[in-house]
Amino acid sequence: MAARPSGARLCVVGANHKTASAALREALFVPEGEMRGVLEALKRAGLRQILVASTCDRTEAQFAADDPDAAEAAILETLAPRAGLPPAELRASCYAHRDGAALRHLFAVACSLDSQVVGEPQVLGQIKAAHRLARDMGLAGPELDAALDHAYAAAKRVRSETAIGERPVSLAAAAAAVARDVHGDLSKCAGLLIGAGEMGEMLVEHFRRAGLARLAVAAASRARAEEIARRLGAHVADMADMSAALAGADLVFSAMGAGKHTVVAAQAEAALKRRRRRPILFLDMAVPDDVAHEVEALDGAYRYGIDDLEGLALKGRAEREASLAEAWAILEGELAAFARQGAARAADPAIVALRRRFESERARALAETQDPARATELLIHRLLHAPSEALRELAQGDPETRAAAEKLVARLFRTDET
Repeated sequence: MAARPSGARLCVVGANHKTASAALREALFVPEGEMRGVLEALKRAGLRQILVASTCDRTEAQFAADDPDAAEAAILETLAPRAGLPPAELRASCYAHRDGAALRHLFAVACSLDSQVVGEPQVLGQIKAAHRLARDMGLAGPELDAALDHAYAAAKRVRSETAIGERPVSLAAAAAAVARDVHGDLSKCAGLLIGAGEMGEMLVEHFRRAGLARLAVAAASRARAEEIARRLGAHVADMADMSAALAGADLVFSAMGAGKHTVVAAQAEAALKRRRRRPILFLDMAVPDDVAHEVEALDGAYRYGIDDLEGLALKGRAEREASLAEAWAILEGELAAFARQGAARAADPAIVALRRRFESERARALAETQDPARATELLIHRLLHAPSEALRELAQGDPETRAAAEKLVARLFRTDET
C-alpha cells in the first residue's frame, strides 16, 4: 500500500471503553517495550504518518493516509493477532473516524473529554509520548503533526480556562482525606492497585505523594501487572488469590472496569478475617463498579466509588456540567480555527505558483531591456494578457459568471479602490 504524506486524510481507528470489553482492551494493549515493533510492522505495511496510543481505556491508531481503507485494513491486520481474532471480528469492536470526525475525536481525546473519568490528566501525556515515538521513527508528517499540535493547544486551553481538569485532582484529594480518617498516617499503610485504569494510577501517585510507601499491583495478566509495578516501584500480587492480596492491603485502588465485580463480599470477608478486622478502604475508580456494593455491609470495610468521592469533592452536578460545556465550547472553537488554518494552507500552492509566474516574467522582461520603464511596460502587458483574454471570453457568456469573475478581480486587485 502506497501512502504519500502530501494530501493525506486524517483518520482514527481503535477500540476503547465504549466499544470493547475490558478483556479485549487488555489483549490489545501494547506494552512500551513492544511499541516499536508494532510501528515497524505498520511502516512495512505502507503507513507513513501514524502513531499508536495504548492505554487501559483504549488502543487506537491516529494516522493520515491517501487510501484510508487500505491503511485501516493494515492496522487491523497488525493488531488482530494480539486479540486472537480475525481482522473482521476485531473491526466489529472498533470505531473508525475520518476527516472532520477524526479531528474532533483526536481533539476530544487530547482534552480528556473522551476518557472514562473526564478530565483525567494522563491521556494527554500518553498521546504526546506516542507522537514523539512516531517522530523518532520517521512516522510523523504534515497532516498528523498539524492536527496533533493544534489538539495540544486546545487541551492547554481546556486545562487553563475551565475547571474540568480539577475534577480528578479533587477526587484524589477527597480520597486521601477519607483514607486519613480511616487509617490516620498514610505512611504506615499498604496499598493494592487492581487493574490498569488511568484514574487508578493517578490516585496511587497522589497517595504516594501523600506518604503511601508500600504498594502491590494485580492485573488480569501478570505481564501487565509487572509492567505497572516497575513503573510505580511496587511488587506484584496474585490476581488469582484475591483474598490474600486484599488481606495485605489497608487501601485498595480498583480500576479494572471489566463489566463484572473484581471484588465480591466473600473475598473481602475472608481478607478482613485474616486481618482480624483491621479496616480496608476500597476506592473504586472503575466504570462500571469493580467492588460489589455488598462489601459496604461488612464490619471493617469502607467502599467509596467515583460518585461518592465527587459528592465530597465538588459542589454539585450543575458545576460539573458547566465545566464540561465550557470545555466542549473551547474544543469546537479550536476545531473551527484549525479548519480556517487548513483553508489558508490549501491556498499556499496557488500563491507559490503565482509568485513563481510573476518572477519568471520579471526576469524575462529585464533580460529583454535594461530600460526600467520599458521593462515595467512589458511586465504589466504580459501579466495582464491572460486574465484580460479570460475576462473578454467571460463577457460573451453567462452574465452571472461574468459578474462573479468581475467581483473576484475587484477583490484580488482592489480595483474598486482606484
